[in-house]
Amino acid sequence: MPAKIRLQRHGKKGSPFYHIVIADGRAPRDGRFIEKIGTYNPITNPAEINIDLDKALTWLKNGAQPSETVRAILSYKGVLYKSHLLKGVEKGALTEEQAEAKFQVWLQEKEAKIEAKKKGLTDAERLERKKAFEAEAKVKEDKAAEVAKKLAAELKLEQQAAASENASIETTEEVPADATEDAPADTTEETSTEA
Repeated sequence: MPAKIRLQRHGKKGSPFYHIVIADGRAPRDGRFIEKIGTYNPITNPAEINIDLDKALTWLKNGAQPSETVRAILSYKGVLYKSHLLKGVEKGALTEEQAEAKFQVWLQEKEAKIEAKKKGLTDAERLERKKAFEAEAKVKEDKAAEVAKKLAAELKLEQQAAASENASIETTEEVPADATEDAPADTTEETSTEA
């Protein structure tokens, strides 16, 4: 049975980390392997892939079959493209220099795309945080305005209550004071006239 290029799972539950390995097709997924040629971390964005390009090319030439996921990883990293270019060199369609130049141009374009994606992700995260901060600030301002309005209303009620209380105290103080002053004076006058 030919060798397979496949992923071997490592990492904790819920946070996988994979080794890219060459294994016998009959071996279990996380079992024995012939050689480790790289790693794959799908948790990061974009995914972090480290692979030994030369070893992967050698194993592909020797007939190792990649799994679907590993095929996508090899395509993403340019291993399959380089293999295609090397087959063209073997057939005489390209020289080695032309193949290497094409591969370097492809690598530069790919790196530019990856950097653009990273920058886009950081810009998007920054915009998200900015929007969240602005929304939070608006909520805080609204709450502060509500609290200020409630305090002003309570203060106004207290002032009105104090003013009405003062007015009632003044009216109650004035009325009995006049009545008590008039009453004793009248009684003394009446008593003196009678005597």
